[in-house]
Amino acid sequence: MDYVSALVPPVVMAVFFIGVIRVIVKTQGGANKAKEDAAVDAVLARGDGARQTSATPDA
Repeated sequence: MDYVSALVPPVVMAVFFIGVIRVIVKTQGGANKAKEDAAVDAVLARGDGARQTSATPDA
């Protein structure tokens, strides 16, 4: 019975890991992909705009 108690933790961790990977793969894309991409693009544009305004010298 020692082999059972030795195998249970790795098996539980493997099942949990497979579940996490499945959730990650399933949530990629889909209906919310365009919304998520737009949010990322907005944040990047805001960061670029702030960087450009701070880089321009005041004349």
